[in-house]
Amino acid sequence: MRGYYDQRAGEYDDWWLGTGLFAGRERPGWSEEVGALIELVAGLVPARVLDVACGTGFLTRHLRGEVVALDQSPRMLALTAARMPDARVVEGDASELPFSDSEFDRLFTSHFYGHLLAREREAFLSEARRVARELVVVDAARRDDTGAEEWQARTLNDGSRHRVYKRFFDGAELAAQLGGAEVLHAGRWFVAVAA
Repeated sequence: MRGYYDQRAGEYDDWWLGTGLFAGRERPGWSEEVGALIELVAGLVPARVLDVACGTGFLTRHLRGEVVALDQSPRMLALTAARMPDARVVEGDASELPFSDSEFDRLFTSHFYGHLLAREREAFLSEARRVARELVVVDAARRDDTGAEEWQARTLNDGSRHRVYKRFFDGAELAAQLGGAEVLHAGRWFVAVAA
């Protein structure tokens, strides 16, 4: 999956914006919910924030405070750095975060947690709690037309095909996985919780 996201960097925002291969998809209420999610992120209290798996920085740029953006993809990080010249960008692995204990007030992650298998989620949560006292997770909401998990076949603009694991959550379920959390958003497309 690492290679897939590095290869996808230049077209990743198409998913958020409904352009490129996503232009023809029927996603009722998508743009409004993306706007609500941006408002939610921008409304978080300013803090020392680590964004894990920041991608292109699409949501990262709305975080307030001292922001460190981490991703394993050099191409994603280049886009984040261009979008956020004042942020510190770090290439690294989320399973072994290259930071000290309690270095951050908040760890934020968007559309990463749902790509982790159960044992990987446990390891990630342990690392997240080690480096930050608060955890905010944004991911894909489980809808009536999705199961709890699936292996997806994804095609990029260049025609390459990839197999990607995806787990979907409702707000209460994600809050329970994080050990009891506050549901910040539970929409058709996205769920966000804070623990």
